Amino acid sequence: MRQYSAPNGLGKMNIMRMAWTTCIRLSPLLACIALFGAELSSPTDVAFTASIDNTQQRYVEMLPVDFKADETYHALIALHGHGSDRWQFVRDNRGECKGARDVAARHGFIFVSPDYRAKTSWMGPKAEADLLQIIGELKKKHKIAKVLLTGGSMGGTSALIFTALHPQLVDGAISLNGTANMEQYDNFLQYIAESYGGDKKAQPDEYRKRSPELFPERFTMPLAVTVGGKDTLVPPDSVLRLANAVSKKNTSVLIINRENTGHETSYADTVTALEFAIEKVLGTKPR
Repeated sequence: MRQYSAPNGLGKMNIMRMAWTTCIRLSPLLACIALFGAELSSPTDVAFTASIDNTQQRYVEMLPVDFKADETYHALIALHGHGSDRWQFVRDNRGECKGARDVAARHGFIFVSPDYRAKTSWMGPKAEADLLQIIGELKKKHKIAKVLLTGGSMGGTSALIFTALHPQLVDGAISLNGTANMEQYDNFLQYIAESYGGDKKAQPDEYRKRSPELFPERFTMPLAVTVGGKDTLVPPDSVLRLANAVSKKNTSVLIINRENTGHETSYADTVTALEFAIEKVLGTKPR
């Protein structure tokens, strides 16, 4: 397990791997300057009929600018936060969103941002079914080798939940300011109950199965998490416990713990977490 702490920073980055390698070793601020020039194609808003309830659902897809249908790609799926929808990770320039887009572009990944039952998902049963369907459709539509899952806040929580429920489908998980224990989490309870089919007393098994902290053995893939020590909206304790438990058997774990920040992850830390997971998933060092 690697624990990391470094100054926050914003900036643009250079596509060259050598520049990236040098900068990330010097500091995250310089690393942020290293991704300039990477691009994705214009977003495509994709509609599909959800198999679980026959409703129309949507996700946004952004392809590498030089995409070729006969070539194999990796996919980065980004899950939005509470109150947002599929466009958050596509349009927002906050650190978590722009960092995810830039890293996906730099590595030539297919970038996907689902609604997953926006705006109050918390990865309930219908959101889970939608994401299963989306991954299946992506693999039918494109030649996809690896799937990485990330998200911020509710999305960071949902990335952990889906990974614990379907570890065979996730090659790398990156959680930004999420929680790992829905049995203990006490914010947004009305919306979570709507998503889970009832409150904690009415649906105890649903809350338990969606508490990744209880299933650290399922996290055999690379895992990166970011937390803020002063985060009261989504407190960090359960994610820290999960990551530390996973690290006992899995050496590919990165914890970025900002003890003096709240409910946010900087651009630099987002990039660092994603790059760590991608490097571990692909098994290669930047050239």
